[in-house]
Amino acid sequence: MEIKIAKTEEEILKCREVLFELRPHLKKESFLVTVQEMMAEGYTLAYIEEDNTAVAAVGYRYLQFLYNGKHIYIDDLSTLPSSRGKGYAGKLLDYVCDVAGQRGFKTVTLDSGYTRFDAHRLYLNKGFTLNCHHFSKTL
Repeated sequence: MEIKIAKTEEEILKCREVLFELRPHLKKESFLVTVQEMMAEGYTLAYIEEDNTAVAAVGYRYLQFLYNGKHIYIDDLSTLPSSRGKGYAGKLLDYVCDVAGQRGFKTVTLDSGYTRFDAHRLYLNKGFTLNCHHFSKTL
């Protein structure tokens, strides 16, 4: 199972449907531009494909905070429903952790919705811990 990095417009668009599973509020017509803008800010989109279709994807970026130093933050991790249970999300998590380790970072972080229990099980099985609440305010 090969992990690819989306760089071209075609590769980014190949990941659209799998990311819409996680982010259904996105608009198809602005998806490409949004991801390209995020990539200009340091976002990386990696994916696994079957039969020329992205079936799992992870989006991440490098950040530095005072509380945990340099780390990778995972923005998005999603698998198509028809491809769940095949280990793709776990493989992508391992990949991101390997990238972080190669850069000398000590931490990989992510936020997850309270009701995403299957995702939480995966994160806990991969050694992630619950260590904070994330607050946001819509303006």
